[in-house]
Amino acid sequence: MDGHFEAPVGGSPLSGHDPADAVAPISRIVAEVAARFPGERISLGEMAEAFGDRAFGLLILLLLLPALLPAAASVFGTPVLILGIQMGLGMRSPRFPGFIARQTIPRTALLRLGEGSPWVRRVERFVKPRPGWFTSAVGDRIFGWLTAYVAIMLILPGPGTNFPPAFGNIIMALGLIENDNRTTAIGMLVTVLGCTFATGVLIAIGWIGVQAFGWIF
Repeated sequence: MDGHFEAPVGGSPLSGHDPADAVAPISRIVAEVAARFPGERISLGEMAEAFGDRAFGLLILLLLLPALLPAAASVFGTPVLILGIQMGLGMRSPRFPGFIARQTIPRTALLRLGEGSPWVRRVERFVKPRPGWFTSAVGDRIFGWLTAYVAIMLILPGPGTNFPPAFGNIIMALGLIENDNRTTAIGMLVTVLGCTFATGVLIAIGWIGVQAFGWIF
């Protein structure tokens, strides 16, 4: 499959050349990507190419939603970690290693974020383009390193340590996708609080483990 997206009449938010790209709603972009790939599953590599400038935010959002489930968190932690590091280093589009680029998600997961998803439409009423410092290049780098830290919390085992940081990262991703300075800032605050909680739990577990080891031996 070539890298060109055949835009419908009136232009596509995925083309990368339309000034309206920066304000195209989440549901419209997701619906067009789902239409581009009619198969049952879509690879992360295909989505990284199709989402264009919004690839980081949309991929992080799609990967973090299932990561809210404890059993799935560690599975999605590695690609989220790669995305976070790349953003932290200032890369403008994601590059996955082959073995991760070939991983797929069900097309139905995309459709849930598309125009048929009422919660996306509700979010889009409150999340809207509001450029500012947190959506600048420096803000993107902070976003990236916070995302990388969230991914580490997902990968490390710990009771109740997945949801708080992942939830904050989801808010950040929504702000990034819609270029919303306020939502991104709120998401960063929630992410920092969530990561602080998760780190405290993991430190406590480690301390208890060390004490138990010393008591046994």
